[in-house]
Amino acid sequence: MSEAVTLESPRAALWLSFKSSPLAIGAALIVALFLAGALFAPWLAPQDPFDPANLQLMNSFLPPAWVTDAAIPGDPAFLLGTDDQGRDMLSAILYGSRISLTVGLSAVAFAAVLGVSVGLIAGYAGGWTETLLMRIADVQLTIPALLIALMVDGFSRAALPPDIHDDIALYMLIFAIGIADWPQYARVVRSATLIQKQTGYVSQARLSGARPFAIVFGHILPNVMTSVLVLATLGLALAVIAEATLSFLGVGMPPTTPSLGTLIRIGNDFLFSGEWWITLFPSLALVLLALSVNLLGDWLRDALNPRLR
Repeated sequence: MSEAVTLESPRAALWLSFKSSPLAIGAALIVALFLAGALFAPWLAPQDPFDPANLQLMNSFLPPAWVTDAAIPGDPAFLLGTDDQGRDMLSAILYGSRISLTVGLSAVAFAAVLGVSVGLIAGYAGGWTETLLMRIADVQLTIPALLIALMVDGFSRAALPPDIHDDIALYMLIFAIGIADWPQYARVVRSATLIQKQTGYVSQARLSGARPFAIVFGHILPNVMTSVLVLATLGLALAVIAEATLSFLGVGMPPTTPSLGTLIRIGNDFLFSGEWWITLFPSLALVLLALSVNLLGDWLRDALNPRLR
């Protein structure tokens, strides 16, 4: 009985910390709403903004539904108004959040897998292997992540025909953002591995004849996942912002497949002509999503820090 209580106590402490933090609860609810909206966008969105058959140019530049004193009043069918192609802004934001979250989550997963693998190998092997891998990470850290992503996109545009590049733009974004962020995971995991490999359970595993692969991924990896989880949560907000930045610069998702960054870029062209809603609502969605994920990551970092318990 005491063993079961001991095993459950970290989970119970984490849940208690979550329940006692209104900020974490609010952030989690907002993130859950974004995830639900992105996941069920085909059923929640009033319109499919990717289907040209559903678009009517006569519905373009309609203001939000509550704006009734404009020269062209809002239409109740379009709660947040429409853009220059007649796309419903609410539907575009739901589908755009879907793409932004897909890119963010996939890029974080890619960076985490690559960075954790490199960090584990470098920390456990030591010697010239550690030196080589960490120097590569150090060199990449001197280059801004956005610049690396732009370089990857530039190489892909030069090597691929435009129509093929647009078809794989989603995968190129995931690769570009992920390859720019892996050194952070590698450095954190390498430092944690150096500590873990000096512990008694690793020495005992070596003496029992366990192979290095089994020791690294079976014993050390589970004990460094806490740091990886915190870093991945904080990195999700940065990945979503990076995707929006690249799309805003015109090197991300094409206009026919709008993400939040693409919607902001499109709306920016009409901001000074009075169609403020085209850029305002996607911008608010991006800020709210990034802020909520950041707040959730900050709480998780503090909750998993034994010094703050």
